[in-house]
This record gives sequence, C-alpha cells and structure tokens, in this order.
Amino acid sequence: MKASFFNKNTGFLRQKIKEYLQRTQQWLFKTPERALSKAYQAAQIIKNIEIEQFSGKIISPESANYSESVMAYWQVSLQKNLTIIKVNLAEFRFSYSLLNISNPVFLEKLKFIDEVSSKYITQYIPQEKNSDVEIIPVSQPLQINDNAVNNHSDSSRINNMKVDPVFQKTGAFPRSIGRTLNKIKGDFSPQAEENFVRNFQISRKRTRTAIRFLAMLVIVPLLTQHLSKDFLINPIVERIRGENLTQLFLNNEMEEEALSELKTFEKKLKFESLIRQAPPISAEVIEEKVKNKVRQIAEEFQEKSNEAISNVFADVMSLIAFALVIVTSKREIAIVKSFIDDVIYGLSDSAKAFIIILFTDIFVGFHSPHGWEVILEGFAEHLGLAANQSVISLFIATFPVILDTISKYWIFRYLSRLSPSALATLKEMND
Repeated sequence: MKASFFNKNTGFLRQKIKEYLQRTQQWLFKTPERALSKAYQAAQIIKNIEIEQFSGKIISPESANYSESVMAYWQVSLQKNLTIIKVNLAEFRFSYSLLNISNPVFLEKLKFIDEVSSKYITQYIPQEKNSDVEIIPVSQPLQINDNAVNNHSDSSRINNMKVDPVFQKTGAFPRSIGRTLNKIKGDFSPQAEENFVRNFQISRKRTRTAIRFLAMLVIVPLLTQHLSKDFLINPIVERIRGENLTQLFLNNEMEEEALSELKTFEKKLKFESLIRQAPPISAEVIEEKVKNKVRQIAEEFQEKSNEAISNVFADVMSLIAFALVIVTSKREIAIVKSFIDDVIYGLSDSAKAFIIILFTDIFVGFHSPHGWEVILEGFAEHLGLAANQSVISLFIATFPVILDTISKYWIFRYLSRLSPSALATLKEMND
C-alpha cells in the first residue's frame, strides 16, 4: 500500500514538472513574437497619432498648430511608445539570437517599426557641436533581410549587434557639413522667419512654465508649512499643553540647556556684585531674581517645545501639499524635464564637469561629514528630538558612501555615453 501510494505521488509530481517545463518552453519560444508584437503595436499607435492629429507628418510643434499643453501631451505619448519599442526590440534581439526559429511576419513588422521610429532617432538628444559622430537616443530599428530571417547562420550576426540604445553612425563626409548646409537652406526658406518666431514663442512659454512650476514646488510647501503652523496647529498645541510645567522639556538636551542657562545667570549676578564693589546682595534678592529668571526660562522652553511639536505636523502637511503638486502636474513635470535637459546639454563640457565635482565634493567629499552633522543636528532640533551622536555617526558612515557609489555608477553608465568629452574633462579636473 505504501509503495503504491509513493509511486502515485511520484508519478503525479513528475507529470506536474513535465507540464511546467512544457509551458516554460512554449513561453520561451513565443518570446520573440511576443516582444516584436508589443513593439509593433507601439509603432502603430505612433503612426495613428501622426495620421489623426498631425496630418501624416511627424509628431512635432512644426507639424500642427496645437497649444503648449496639448503638444506636451502628444510628446509624452510619443516618448512612452518609443521607449516600448526600444525595450521590446532589445528583448526580440536577445531571444531571436538564442532560438533557431524563422517567421516571414517578422520582416514585415520590423520594416514597419523601422519606418516609424527612424523619424525620431535624433529628435530628443541634441547633437554635440563640431562633432562628426551622431548620438542616437532611441533604439535603432533592427535591420535584417530575408536571408537573415530564414538562415540561422545569420543569427550570430544579430546576436553580436549591440542592444545598447546609444549608437554611433559615421559617413563618408562629416555630418557637420550636412547640418551647416541644411541650416543655410532653412535660412533662405520663405517660412524661416515665421518658424523662428513660433519656435521662440514655444521656447519662451516652456521656460516660463518650467520656472513657474519649480517655484511652486518650493513656495507651496513653505507656505503650507508656515500658514498651517501659525494659524492652525500651533494654537491647538498651545491649548492642549496649556501651562503644564511637567511636560516643559521634550528631551534631556533641553533640560540641560535650561539648567546651564540658570547657572550662568547666578554666576553673572555674583560677578556683577563683585566687579562693582557694591555691598553683597542679600539672599532674598538673589532668590527673587533667580525665580524671575526661572519663570522666563520656563516660558521660553515651553514655547520651544510647542514650536517643535507644531513643526512635526506642519512638515507632514507641507509634504502632502508637495505630493499633491507633483500628482496634479504631470504635464508641467514633462516640460520641466525637457527644460532641464536643454539646460544641461547647453552647458559646455568644463561646466558639466565643474558642477559634478562641486556637488560630489559637497555631499560625499572629504569635508562633507561636518556638513551632514550640522544638517542632522539642525533637523533633530527642528523636530524637538535629541541629537543622538551614535545615530548621526552611523548615518554619516553609510549614506555618503551610498551617494558616492551612485554618482560613480551614473558617471560610468550614462555620462560616458551621453557626453564622452565631458567625462574626459572630469577626469582631467580630478587629476
């Protein structure tokens, strides 16, 4: 009986494992078709937007007379679908190189994707001036012919193609010559002045919107914190705490500060009495003055405690206001991102390297622990917490190291591709 039961369970387990392996194999063999279909659908969405909204032209402000907010919406949709194409083409290349499959439908879909995405390969990242190398930010469409689809020997060629989204294209002549000729041709165009004025107006509106939104990100939380604290939270805290002297101090540091101030006052009384060569002050007078000082210190620290408690709730409300601004401003965020990209790409290589060195030295440099200590102690005092030196030391020993690692990874991963000359300048300045 036991052997029969064991054999049944073993057979059932084998059957389940076999089914799972079969499903995994089917999923793996369908990966190229699935990835290419997603990229094809994204390309179809872009094509439909071009036909329905831009009269068959590319998605750009020059192709249609839309307002700034509507144009930003279509630009975000375009960038989203281009990203889908890039990711799924990378998945298609990788899975196609592993599997010995062929499908004539692949070629038609790849041609269509190539036709749609090739219009936008140089639209979002500006070219470096005086450079013979063209930086292409969007995934280069996969170029294969019929033999590559039907012949497995060409799959090794596809496998060796870089999936990296940044490619370099060179030609027989420097591309700067072509750009110069196109610029001269555009300057003589009858619509040159009209296009210049329209582009200037769009750029000015975008700059104003970006600056206004960045100001809102700062002003709205600060105003929320200040107004809610002064007119709502602080009165409630004062009414609840009242004149309860048993809860005068929120932490031991406040109590030690009050005692130190009281001792200093007593010593000051004796010092003034001796330096003036006046008769000694009676014990009753000293006690009366000390009592008045104690009342003054109690009122001062009662106010500090109320202030710290109010800061906690006011800061929470300011964070909520900040989150609401972010959630309700998706269009403005896209415009700010484009504005910041233009500003960064407009900087020279030395300026980029200078800014990177400045920020890394401030936050992860040799003297940064002193700055972090001041910031953390001020933040603890703002919330009415005791500045625990052990916690501060642990934070300083870990967080700047993490920031340093992230900055080095960003420099290695992205800056080397986006601006190799800026990376070379950065290395020279560090050396």
